[in-house]
Amino acid sequence: MVERVRKPEWLKVSIGANERYAETKRIVESHCLHTICSSGRCPNMGECWGRGTATFMIGGGICTRSCKFCNTPTGRPLPLDSDEPAHVAESVRLMKLTHAVITSVDRDDLPDLGAAHWAHTIREVRRVNPDTTIEVLIPDFQGREELVAQVIEASPDILAHNMETIRRISPLVRSAARYETSLQVLRQIAGSGIKAKSGIMVGLGETPAEVEELMDDLLQAGCRIMTIGQYLQPSHRHYPVAEYVTPEQFKQYKEIGLRKGFDQVESGPLVRSSYHAEQSFKSLKK
Repeated sequence: MVERVRKPEWLKVSIGANERYAETKRIVESHCLHTICSSGRCPNMGECWGRGTATFMIGGGICTRSCKFCNTPTGRPLPLDSDEPAHVAESVRLMKLTHAVITSVDRDDLPDLGAAHWAHTIREVRRVNPDTTIEVLIPDFQGREELVAQVIEASPDILAHNMETIRRISPLVRSAARYETSLQVLRQIAGSGIKAKSGIMVGLGETPAEVEELMDDLLQAGCRIMTIGQYLQPSHRHYPVAEYVTPEQFKQYKEIGLRKGFDQVESGPLVRSSYHAEQSFKSLKK
């Protein structure tokens, strides 16, 4: 039996709740929306919902992949909800978001893997909220460039795709995505002129040298924005935590990334792909 690594004090957070949290929850539920905040059991949900923001997850609540790090249910998804783009756009309006973040489940069951639904959602959010900047976190679309191009043509302000982990561990925890395919997706995004962003988890057994190698791979692909956060095992069925990386090591990763040439590195135990996304975008514009 593998001994579980004890969670350190710096990872223990209080969910809390306030009036804004309750209002965010009401808007999400009344529009029948999914969020990665709750699906992914994000430790920052209390903070973000308390500020009146959430990361919308489109394409339904069931993923066609079964990655060993992810808490999103896997199985056979329901048909796409044609009203979902409008519901997301209206929720962004009601929350008065100046920066909207949208992600999705993988929809490998669909002929276009959900690309058209993605493009429709981005355009609808922009139509209803012309002053809101849009950040999207997309799947790899199996590396099909014509599908990634559909999302690019919808012109989000930031287009992210997560590497998730270093090259050696990638095949151990990702059920279908491939390290090189993810790099190619980011290369296509960066080549389009849209800001490319990617994120990884640490604490899966990687070494600092392997994290630096991944940084170099991202930079060569044209990606200049990176997030680094602690992997938290959602349940005993998921991939085990190898270690809890110290705040000091996260600080070192940030310093190394900036020295290497990233425009921005968010690195910390509780950092997730969309953590402080609005503040990060504002600082990039400056």
